Amino acid sequence: RYFLQIQNGCDHRCTFCIIPYGRGNSRSVSINKILDNINEALQNNFKEIILTGVDLTSWGKESLDQDHSLGFLVKKILNEFKTLPRLRVSSIDPAEIDYKLMEVLEHDHRLMPHLHLSIQHGDDLILKRMKRRHLYRDVINLVKEARRRRPEITFGADIISGFPTESYEAHRNTLKLIEEAKINFVHVFPFSPREGTPAAKMKLLSTEVITERAKEIRNLGHKNKMRYFRSMINNHKKVLVEEGNKGYTECFSKVHFNENLPS
Repeated sequence: RYFLQIQNGCDHRCTFCIIPYGRGNSRSVSINKILDNINEALQNNFKEIILTGVDLTSWGKESLDQDHSLGFLVKKILNEFKTLPRLRVSSIDPAEIDYKLMEVLEHDHRLMPHLHLSIQHGDDLILKRMKRRHLYRDVINLVKEARRRRPEITFGADIISGFPTESYEAHRNTLKLIEEAKINFVHVFPFSPREGTPAAKMKLLSTEVITERAKEIRNLGHKNKMRYFRSMINNHKKVLVEEGNKGYTECFSKVHFNENLPS
């Protein structure tokens, strides 16, 4: 797999995040540079390209071309490189997924059916205090639409536990969202204040509460992942083999084979 950074920086100011202060505003790599890098990767026998960035869905936003979006770029890459077996996108903002990306997800199955969403929380009030640009219902609508277009799709998510002022009910809303959206791959980050951010000045929860809530979220995430893995038993999946006997399915499940296979 070949990891290709197509964007850096961020124009948004989530109250918990220090990244924009260190990396500046969003900057996109040019289409020509991206295509050149992919061509070189294919020449070196890479079989999967993963597009990465700090705020991936903001790619192209500073361009004068109104057409530029992540979906536009993904479609361009797949049209330019007909022999590219797999294209994958890394963590994306659920508030900025564009129609063209959903179109490609439905019609070109070389775009892998797995989306990792920067959700962060499941409670609308906490999301507003985080200065996120989506709400609970937006995530649910997104996953429903993606599954309508690509039924086998799986989802991962970044979640922050114990954000300042988080009530137990707000925490339960995060658990509810993970369950309702059927998030199979959950990355949990116990809240840790970053000096200079607005969230660091808010009323903090105790370390014990943050740790306990993070554990509860991880347990639910593990339960969802195991349920998904069990659903794959006796099914056939395509795996890109790496490192002798390890690889990933199209839906981003890691697989170990009993013996080394040619990669």
